[in-house]
Formats: sequence, structure tokens, C-alpha cells
Amino acid sequence: MVKTKSPRSPVTTGTKRCRAKPQKKKEESTGEGQLETEPKDSAEVMHNEVENGAGSAARKRPRRAAACSDFKEKSVRLSEKSNVVMIKKNRMEEEEIDAINLTKLGPEDSPPCRKLIDFILHDADGNLQPFEMSEIDDFFITALIMPVDDDLEKERERGVRCEGFGRIEDWAISGYDEGTAVVWLSTELADYECVKPASNYRSYYSHFYEKAQVCVEVYRKLMRSVGGNPNLSLEELLATVVRSINAIQGYSGTMSKDFVIATGEFVYNQLIGLDQTAGNDDEKLATLPVLLALRDECKSRVEFNKMPPKISNGSLKINDAECNEVAEDDDEKLARLLQEEEEWKMMKKQRGKRGVPAQKNVYIKISEAEIANDYPLPAYYKPSTQEMDEYIFDGDDGMFSDDVPVRILNNWVLYNADSRLISLELIPMKSGTENDIVIFGSGFMRDDDGSCCSTAESANSSSSSSKAEHQDAGVPIYLSPIKEWLIEFGGSMICITIRTDVAWYKLRQPIKQYAPWCEPVLKTARLAVSIITLLKEQSRASKLSFVDVIKKVAEFDKGDPAFISSNISLVERYIVVHGQIILQQFADFPDETIRRSAFATGLLMKMEQRRHTKLFMKKKAQVTRGENLNPIATMGTSSKRKAMRATTTRLINRIWSDYYAHHFPEDSKDGDENEAKEIDDEQEENEDEDAEEEVQIEEEKVSETPPSTRSRKLVSQTSKEIRWEGKSTGKTASGEALYKCGYARELRIAVGGTVTLEDDSGEIVICFVEYMFQKPDGEKMVHGRMLQKGSETVLGNAANERELFLTNDCLEFELKDIKELVSVNLQSMPWGHKYRKENSEADKIERARVEERKKKGLPMEYLCRSLYWPEKGAFFSLPHDKLGLGNGVCSSCEHREPERDELRILSKTSFIYRKVTYSVHDFLYIRPEFFSQEEDRGTYKAGRNIGLKPYAVCHLLDVCEPVGSKKINPASAKVSVRRFYRPDDISSDKAYTSDIREVYYSEDIINVPVDMIEGKCDVRKKIDISNSDLPVMVEHVFFCEHIYDPMTGALKQLPPNVKLTSMVQKAAGALKKNKGKQICENDQVDSDKRKEVPKENRISTLDIFAGCGGLSEGLQQAGASFTKWAIEYEEPAGEAFRQNHPEAAVFVDNCNVILKAIMDKCGDASDCVSTSEAAEQAAKLAEENIKNLPVPGEVEFINGGPPCQGFSGMNRFNQSPWSKVQCEMILAFLSFAEYFRPRFFLLENVRNFVSFNKGQTFRLAVASLLEMGYQVRFGILEAGTFGVAQSRKRAFIWAAAPGEILPDWPEPMHVFASPELKITLPDGKYYAAAKSTAGGAPFRAITVRDTIGDLPKVENGANKLILEYGGEPTSWFQKKIRGSTIALNDHISKEMNELNLIRCKHIPKRPGCDWHDLPDEKVKLSSGQMVDLIPWCLPNTAKRHNQWKGLYGRLDWEGNFPTSVTDPQPMGKVGMCFHPDQDRIITVRECARSQGFPDSYQFAGTIQSKHRQIGNAVPPPLAFALGRKLKEAVDAKRQQA
Repeated sequence: MVKTKSPRSPVTTGTKRCRAKPQKKKEESTGEGQLETEPKDSAEVMHNEVENGAGSAARKRPRRAAACSDFKEKSVRLSEKSNVVMIKKNRMEEEEIDAINLTKLGPEDSPPCRKLIDFILHDADGNLQPFEMSEIDDFFITALIMPVDDDLEKERERGVRCEGFGRIEDWAISGYDEGTAVVWLSTELADYECVKPASNYRSYYSHFYEKAQVCVEVYRKLMRSVGGNPNLSLEELLATVVRSINAIQGYSGTMSKDFVIATGEFVYNQLIGLDQTAGNDDEKLATLPVLLALRDECKSRVEFNKMPPKISNGSLKINDAECNEVAEDDDEKLARLLQEEEEWKMMKKQRGKRGVPAQKNVYIKISEAEIANDYPLPAYYKPSTQEMDEYIFDGDDGMFSDDVPVRILNNWVLYNADSRLISLELIPMKSGTENDIVIFGSGFMRDDDGSCCSTAESANSSSSSSKAEHQDAGVPIYLSPIKEWLIEFGGSMICITIRTDVAWYKLRQPIKQYAPWCEPVLKTARLAVSIITLLKEQSRASKLSFVDVIKKVAEFDKGDPAFISSNISLVERYIVVHGQIILQQFADFPDETIRRSAFATGLLMKMEQRRHTKLFMKKKAQVTRGENLNPIATMGTSSKRKAMRATTTRLINRIWSDYYAHHFPEDSKDGDENEAKEIDDEQEENEDEDAEEEVQIEEEKVSETPPSTRSRKLVSQTSKEIRWEGKSTGKTASGEALYKCGYARELRIAVGGTVTLEDDSGEIVICFVEYMFQKPDGEKMVHGRMLQKGSETVLGNAANERELFLTNDCLEFELKDIKELVSVNLQSMPWGHKYRKENSEADKIERARVEERKKKGLPMEYLCRSLYWPEKGAFFSLPHDKLGLGNGVCSSCEHREPERDELRILSKTSFIYRKVTYSVHDFLYIRPEFFSQEEDRGTYKAGRNIGLKPYAVCHLLDVCEPVGSKKINPASAKVSVRRFYRPDDISSDKAYTSDIREVYYSEDIINVPVDMIEGKCDVRKKIDISNSDLPVMVEHVFFCEHIYDPMTGALKQLPPNVKLTSMVQKAAGALKKNKGKQICENDQVDSDKRKEVPKENRISTLDIFAGCGGLSEGLQQAGASFTKWAIEYEEPAGEAFRQNHPEAAVFVDNCNVILKAIMDKCGDASDCVSTSEAAEQAAKLAEENIKNLPVPGEVEFINGGPPCQGFSGMNRFNQSPWSKVQCEMILAFLSFAEYFRPRFFLLENVRNFVSFNKGQTFRLAVASLLEMGYQVRFGILEAGTFGVAQSRKRAFIWAAAPGEILPDWPEPMHVFASPELKITLPDGKYYAAAKSTAGGAPFRAITVRDTIGDLPKVENGANKLILEYGGEPTSWFQKKIRGSTIALNDHISKEMNELNLIRCKHIPKRPGCDWHDLPDEKVKLSSGQMVDLIPWCLPNTAKRHNQWKGLYGRLDWEGNFPTSVTDPQPMGKVGMCFHPDQDRIITVRECARSQGFPDSYQFAGTIQSKHRQIGNAVPPPLAFALGRKLKEAVDAKRQQA
């Protein structure tokens, strides 16, 4: 609702000292027509007033804007009438009167009323001026003038822009009844409502508007007519006014009592003018005690000022009525208003967000000249090594920002555009600050370890051993301009972090040359900590003023790290000129009394008194990256510093470059707006893998509706001629006549063709014609399989626009419903590396032909090469031999099982449930929730697996339901079973010492609902089960040797009379035939036999990005593959691979160089896209290495995991050119597959691989494999469900050549607290490769005790490489992981410094303890220094870092390890790294066991290198599970042959 002024509404005006009765001026009585037709009259009126002595001589004014010479009071009247007219767009008018006429809506009173938006007030020279200064000088308005009823933002085109009009005659405040202040400006021609100032004028206007709002709120709190109470005390009035204003949106708690008091005289003088319009029930405001008290309090506050505020202004003549107050001259008024403005700004600072008295939108810059004496003489940086542009690297998402990762920068240096060393202090410490200086940096970048280690700390004081740091220094890079920085502190730790557009960098040791430039920053940070400590020791922080603190700092001992000087003036100078650092430390401190201390307030005021430059804060803009302007980039060797672009084949290069050319052009800043959401929801992608909240132990019943004949309502076409061509060719199974061809109007439809239909929503449906038939009633029908465009699959916009995918969805429709024919080529190309060139040439010709057709405007010709099966997360080869046969059989329908009842009773001894046949004497899995309800287990916490139970093993004794019952409810139907207990049902100690496959016979006979059954298993005698020396479970087989009595807890030997029905004699395929889809796999697996599989019967494998060989180890253990070749870039990891796989040829080199060398060796250089650097290095390879390189035809299987560091930041690719994408290792990895064309291909990566770059990397990888002709399957697996005591989620992509069987996903065998890992598909669907096992699985979770409980005790920093075990293995896992190993190796631990070791000893030895359990006290180090036991940086920053959960944490014997990292340390990414019982970081061997590496496995290099090898590896048990499925696929193919 538009608020208007009228003679009856409360209005207060400016420029008055006493109230005079408003008089209507005759000159303002101009009629409506006069205003429009005689614009000059207004100017004449003003001229006459000047001539008659109404004011002084006319002053300077801009353009031809009319202005009178004095500042008059006048009554303001606004019409409430409004009529709508349409003005299509704004126009510019020089004359105010023209703008008024153009925005007139109809008849109106005089003076007319308008609204102003985007307004500014300025003097005659165009300089912006504060609002209230219009009382002093001639000010004018530039604004968009709008009709009074307009919807301002939506109807801006109806406004008229006018510049420099006025002058301003007076101002007024209204809105008292409505509760929101409305400010008015008046010129000689019109009254204007000030609605929205221009952005550059907002700061000028805000002060006055807040005063106006205070007037309104005070009025409403005191006037009875609007619900007020005139009897309020001053304190009550102040509190209610402040509370009301702060509740208004936009104030954010910035209104204070001090501001209300400061405006008290202004408020009084405004409100007393409203007495004449007050209601009968209202008291006179001029004599109201509380209002007088507010005025007097305001006056008392300014008694000591030289220029006290005098809100009511000088003597005015209004119709010869004169007030007797003493005039305030213009200079006094100007000074008073400026002073008020400054005081208001200071109040705003003191009410700022962080509590430090700093303006929200102003940053006080440090002066380089003032700090120069604290720094060395000028010096210049010259790089000693080749540096790479930081733009070419991407890193993991960090904790500081949603947009950029966090990294570590060692051996760093900062400099300006001239390469002159420069102080970090000159960079703003606030995000979004307008920066007037550009600073660059260089250093060695490496992965973030998550720690808060000190910047420039000595090696002997680091949190862990750093002996290997020189070997793991990182990559030399040069940085783009530094945007901001911050300091985190705690005890003796000072950690500096800087941010560029690319990443946050935690600064470690500076180069020696820059160390003197770093020291003043660290010194000032230490001083800030000392001052905070000083204030904390006071009973009240406010007791110490700024001067008091300066005096105490001057009293510091010279040996104190924060000592500045004993001279008070020098101390004050130092603190003030370096104040930015100190204020930032105060701003981040959690104690509000410290943040608001008198010292902090005084420091800010001192900095302002020194006239430090004020830079305005801007909103944080979206990062847009251009060329890196670092001067290092322009040096002569810059070309060598660029990261090596990936070596690719031309096909891969074309697929990826074409995609980025269309979706990410170099000049585009926006992503694909039409792109649908294709990745997991944000919550799941960003979940804390190691600290999930809670998992409900309840199976989530996922709807897995099989593909079926779709029911679509089709739009029937009117047809004059629908007929068959030729005679019937046979009959369907139901006796309907089949036909090969038919006509729908002029369209000739044939079996094997493709047609389009239209459903009732107008959607076009594409169908492949399988067969055509005629119903008995004569209806001519078509049975078709639906085809889907690639963009509608998981490929999204990465799909080939010409490609369609066959689906398993069928549709039956009438012949007359067909809309048109579509050309679709069911493509089948010759497969293999031998046909690459031939297929490439054919593809090139085809693409040229398609392009030519597109230019001519001809219809699209589609191709179809794959069957898309989203329910299986896969693309399969087309079943060419079963498509379009026209025999009445559809291969999709044929494989679709008819829908039957979920439960069917076959006999008194058998039934079918979920397509699995169960018989009496079968052994079953029963969901644990059935028994946990009885046992009342309570809630279970995720992440630790505590309380999670495996399935209960039971023996089926009887079927309780009658035979032939119709449609039985599985929840109510029951079966009688005997329960077998597990060792973990007795105690955790019993579980630890028992075989994981052992169960105990019992006499518990229970009736169980059928819907609690989860599948079948087998229980045998121990001598009848197969044994493996691997810590993996693949069989659903248990053994029983004891009987358990749950009532007494007695455990006895199984009596001879108890017979277990053995399944060994059953036919090998019997169980498989009847097993459920989820469980009941009974493969007879013996790892010893697998090891004996001849090499020639395994597929020859190339492992790329091989690391130490975890993936190869598991695959080979499964008997599936034999790794003949491996490529690894890091020497220590390559050496570890050689030690463990001595028969493999290991190439320690860049994979880009190796691919280039291979293609050169084979004479395919013309098909290779590579850099000259790769070519040069390939040419320099040793002859022996070139001889050992694999060639196409030799490699049957390629596996590997491209480093996730290469593309984990690709969410910014929508702002990066294709040239950046070319550096990604996944391009080279896919090019290996494209060049070698192996039978199988496996890509492994971190779970978030599917969501990087909004899923585009994942989709392009799948699209590339499909373009090669592969079958593809994608999914995410949790390693913990395959037998390791660790949470580790990994994404995989399988590919199999045409004619091969695409490997399926392995079945999770262990309980683990992990959610269902989903990949989101179009249309709101999702695919999960495996269900969550939090609700149950065949076997219990492997615990920390199971994994490392047998290892001997070692101390902090243990470094003896070979040890004796000192005892026998206890748990099943320990026995398997030891194997035949005699001596224990790599049981070595990183050494913590003295302080962290003390902290570790203070962490209680019980589950879940971490830094939160440290006592709040100081400890004395051997040096005599007293330091806080709790790292100060943790409580200070806990709020924004998830409470730093787990840092300095102990492992739980009964829980699991967090995700294995490359550098375990107490303040790392995964801080839970302390041994459960011992005061040390877990050892290399303990980490290796957590990943499932056997004790015989060797690691190479330093302790840091060994941890890195383990942290980057695929757990061998997970690789083993994948390898089993690969072997099944290979063996099945052999059997088919």
C-alpha cells in the first residue's frame, strides 16, 4: 500500500524552529492545465519571490533547473487519487515539469506527488551530498521519477529520468501511523516520496533514514491512538524502540540505545510539530516527560563537544511570523551534521557482526610507509626452479570455502608485479575487500593434510616427523593474485592461510630470503595472542583500556616472543600500524567480552586517527579467472613450467574437445542452463564419511520395478488407409496373425523399422518395431521396444545427439497411431585394435555426411549401438540376433518373468518367496531386527558399526501356512525355525577369538514372519568347509561345533546325535538355481586353487596409476588377472609395486610419455595428440624400456585410478577453457583404452567422481567408452562391506568389449554403517550398485581389534623396520592377514613433538575420546614454556569446522578405522589416529591392515611415502571381490565358447 501525506496525516518537516500555521501559497494554486501548458509560470513565481525579498540572491544551479534562493517551510498535501496509464519505457527529460507531466496518471491536487527511485542528492557541481546538508546549501536531485501508484521495480519503464532538478525546498517525514518512516522531498513544483536511493548514494541516505525511523518508533511507543503508552520511563522507551527497529528486516541488530539518545533532540523537534494533529486521547508531545528526558539526555551527552548539536535551526520568516531562537550559522550546521554522520558510522562499527568496532562495509588499510621500518631493505625474488601456473591444478574441496580447495604451500615467498618482496600485511584480511595492491606468491604445493601447523615453525617442533619433507616437497607453482588471508592461532601455534581465486594455501616454511619478511607478521600475531591472554587474566576485560594494555606490553621481558620495546610510544606505534592483524585475532576470538574490549575499540580509533585508507567492502563475487598475471609467468622458461597436457588419441581428443566447444566455450562464463540435476543430492555427496549421524536399523525397501510394457495413452490418428502388405507370416503364441509390413496412410511400416508416436501429453515416443499382428477384432497392432535419446539417459548432455539407446520398455499400439518413420541405423562395427583406423575413417566420412545433411536441412539420421538398462546401471551390446525377427517374440518380454505373488506355498514343506524356493531343512538368513526387537538393542550410531548386527542364521523346520492359500501376506505368514547363535551374540570378546563363520546350535524354536527372510545359506561341519588364506568372505557357508544355551550362557560340544543337513552332496547348480537375487551364492571358492590358475588362463593386465599395487594385488588374488605391466609416476610407489609384483614390467614415468612412446613404437604417431615435451621425453626412454612396452593385442585388461587431485576442482570448468581440461589424466587413461582396445577396462576413483564438475567428467568418461563400442557399467561401493575395518567409498566404471560378458557388482558380505550409495539418473530415478548393509549382512563388521589387536606394543616414533610378532594371532582376520609371514615389518610410527605427545597421553583410553576430552589446563614443556593443553585454534574455530570432530581422537577397539589418509596426524583431515590403548599415532602396518594388505606386502621409501602409498591404494579385499566377478565373466565366456 502506498503511504501518502494528507492534511489529516501526521507529517513532520525540516528547516523549522517553531511551528507556524501552514499557509497555502497562492502561487501554488496553478491549475492542472496551467502546469502542463504554461511551465514558465513556475519560474516566474520563484523570480517574483526573490524580487519581493522572500530570500537572498539566487545561487548557482545546474542546467535550467528552477530553484529559489531561500529554504522555505510549506505544507505538504498528497492526493490519494490514481488512475493507470501505460508508458512503455523510461525517457530522459531535462526539465522537471516535463517529467511531472509525463508521469501524471489523471486529475490531481496541487502540488503533484511523485516517487523517486535511484535518487541522489548533489550540489551544483554534481558532487554527492549527505541528505541533511540540503538545509545549508542549494542541492538538487537526479532520479527516476515515477507515478505515485507504480509498482516500482516491475514497471520502471513507466518512469522518467530527470537530472539535476530542483532545487530542494524542504523535507518531511511521514508514516507515523503506519509504522514505517517515509521521507519526502519538495521542490517548487512537486512533492517526492524517497523510495530507493541509488547504490552509490545509499550510505549518504542511510543515516538520515535511521533517524526518521527512530522518530516514527518513538511516536508509536508514546501515542495512545496507535497503541502507545505515554507513561513509559526513558529506559523503557529506549529498550522498546531499539527492540522494534532491530526486528525490522535489514537492521540485523545494528540499532543501539546510544543512537536513539544521540538523535533525541532531533526526535523531539520533529514530534512536537505533530501536536496539532494529535487525537483527543493523546497528550501533548511538547510537554511529555519522557520525550523531554530524551531531549535532555541527548543534550547532556554533547555538553563536552565544541560544537554541540542544535537540531532546530535558525530564525525563519514564514508569513512574517518570526521565531526568537538564536540562528545557527551555515558553518556550524555543516560541522554539526558532519560530526553526527561520523558518530553514526562509529556506532555502526561497534554494532558490527564480529563485535569488533569495525564498519561492516569498510576496511582500514595498512600503510606500507608506516610499516616499512619493521621490514628489511628492498629485495627481489628470482625463481631457482621451474614453476607451474596454479591455474592448471585442481584440488579437493576444502573446509574454508565451498568454491576452492585447501592446499599446503611450503618454501613460499610473496612479491609484487616487479618481483619485489612485499609484506603480507598489505593484503586485506576480509573477504570481498576492494584491494588497491596486487601481491603474488610462489612455493611448493602439496595436498592438504588438514592440520593447523605453525607457519615458519622449525622442523624439530613439528607435530610429526618431517624427515621426508624434502622428498615430498610438492609441486613448484606460482600463484595468481592473493585475495585475502587469515591467521589461526593456538598456544605456540600461528598458522597463516592465504587465498587466491584457485585455492586456500596453508603457509609452512618460507624460503630463507623471505623469512625476515614473514617474521613481523608472526611477531604481531604472537603479540595479539599475548594481549588476548592478558585480557583473559583480568576479572573484567573492559578494565584495561587501550593505554593500560600499551603500558603492560611495554613491560614484557626482552625474551618474550611478543616483546616490542620498553618504550611506550614505540609500542603504541607498532600496535597501531600493524593493527589489522591484531583486530582480526580479536574478531575471531569466541569470548565476546574480549571482542568488545576497550582495547579493541581504542585500537580502531587510533588507526582511524592516523588516517589509514578506507577501502569499501564488496559482496563476494563469483570467481572468474583470466590469465594469471604473476610476473613469473612471463619469464623465459614459462613454457616449460606448464603442466604436461594429456597425451590422447584423436578420438578421445575429439569427444572431449567437441563437448567443451559446445558446452563450455572459452568466452562463456555460464554453465549449461538446461542441464538437469544428474548427481547425488548435496547432503549425501558432502556427508562426513567418518562421522555419520545415525543409521536406523530398518531395511529400506527400494522399488525395483522391472521394465514392463508401458501403458501410454496415445493420440489416435485419423486414417483413411490402414492395411497390411502381403499375407500373414505366422501366428503369435496366442494365435494372432503376424505380418511383416503394413501401411498407415502413406507410411510403409516394416518389422525392424523405427517409428514415432505421440502420447496425450504431446511427448514424442520413438519405438523399434519388433513384430506386427492383428487382433481377432481386426485391430492392426504393433509391438515395439522404446528407444531413448542419449540426453535422457545418465549421459545427459555428454551424449551424441544422433545416438539413440534401446531400452527394455515395450509398447503395444495400433498401426494407425504411428506418426512418422525415423531413420535409425542399428550399428555394428568390427571390434578390436586392428579395426581402429578402418572404423575411424568410416566414422569421419559418416560425420561429414551428417553435417552435410544438417546444412541442407534434411531430417536427422540416428544410430543405435547399445541397450540402456538403468535398473542395472549399465549399457549392453545390442542383441542383434534377437531384434526385429517379426516372429511374435520380443527378447525383452521373453526375459521378463511374469508377475506372480510375492509368496506362494508349494507344499507342506516348501514355498517360494521373492522368486527363491525354500524347503524344510534349508538354512535361512533372518533379518536381525526381528531378534533385536526382542532384545531391545536400542539405537546404533553410524560410522562406528557399534550395535550393528549380521543376519541371524536359522534352520527351517516347518511351514505354518496351509497349501494353496490365496495371496498370502508375507508379514503375517510364518515359518518355524531353529535359531543358530553367533559368537558376537555372546560377547565381543568371544567374537574376537572366534572364527567369523562359526555359529552355535540352540534349542530355540521360533515362529518367524516370512518377510523377515533374507535368503539362503548353509551350515556344515568345520571339516566340510573350504578354507582360504585371504581375509575375504565369498561363500554363504558356516560351520557349527557347539551348542549354546542362551538362558545359562553355557557353551558345550555339539552332541553326536545332532545332525546338520549338509549341502555338499547337492548338485553344484541346485543352490544356484534356487538362490535369491540378493543372496544365496554358493561358489566353491578356494584361494589356493586360484593361485594355481596358470598365467595363460588369466587375462594379461596393464595397471595405470598403479601406486603400490593394491588393485592389482586383489585382482590377482581372485585368479582373474596377471599384471604384466604397470605405470606409476612416483618412484617410492613404483618400487613398492616392483617388490610385490616382481614379474611385472614397471615403468616409473609420466603416463603421457609412455603412451606417446607406445604409439611411436607402433608407428601410430599420426593418431597421437601430445605435447613436444612428451615427445622429447618419450624419445629419451631407454632402449630396454621401449622394448618392454606393451603393444595393442597384448593387453587384455586395463585398470587404474586417475589421480583425483587432477579433477576434483572441475566444478569450476564452466569458467575454464578446454586448454585446462586437456591436462586431466583421465583423458590419457581413456586414450590407453581407446588405443589398446582391451577386452576389459576398470576405472576406480573417489566416490565424488560421479559429481565432480556437475557430473560432466563422469558422463564424458562413460560416453567415451560407449563411443569406442564398449559395454559399460557404473556404480559406487563401500570397501567396509567387503571385509576391511574402514569406511572407504569408491566409484567404479566397468567396460567390456562387444561379445564379452560385462562383469556384475560383487555382493556386500559384511555389516557396515553406510547409507545406500546412489547415482542419480534422469526423471528422479537412481541406481545403487549395492544395498546398504547397515540393516544386516551375512557376516559381522571387522573391528579395529580384529585388525590390529595382535600387534606388539611400540612407542611414539618407533622406527625399527623388522620386529617379532611376540604372540600368536587371535582373530580370524589376524590369522588370514598374517598368512605365513614370520617377521613383522613396517610397524613404525610417526614421531609426535613433545606437546602433542603430552596431549595424546591426556586423551582418555575409551571409545570416542578426542580433543574435547582434554583438560582445560596448561602444561610445562621441557624448555620451561607453559602452553595450553587444548590447542587454542580448535575452540576458536570449532563452530565453522564441525567442532573439529575426531581431532586428537582415539580409535575404538570395537569400531572401525576412519578413511585411510596419506598422512595420519592428530590435526589432519582424519584426526582420529591415536591407538586405542597406546600413546602414539597408528603405525604403517596398522594402516596397511586397515586397508586389507597382507602382512607380507612391502612398502618403499620414507615413512611419509609408505603412508601415502597405503592411503592412495584400493583395498585388496575390495579389488578381490571385483576380480571374482571378472573371473566369473571370463569363465562364462569360455564355457559359451
